[in-house]
Amino acid sequence: MLSTTTTTPTTKVIRNYAIAAVSVMLLSLGIGELVNNPSRIAQQNKLDGYGYYVSASLVNYAQSSLKP
Repeated sequence: MLSTTTTTPTTKVIRNYAIAAVSVMLLSLGIGELVNNPSRIAQQNKLDGYGYYVSASLVNYAQSSLKP
């Protein structure tokens, strides 16, 4: 038989606090990486530039594969 667990308000507060703390830590690490390594932003711009070529290639391939 399945047992149901009941959560007390204290358990909910601790769980919500843990979720909030982990979220803040991950966000601060991400922002810290951007501040300490601005070259990553330049790499992202380069990848975005290549994205146009990749998407154009995919569209060209899709159009050529639909032709009889």
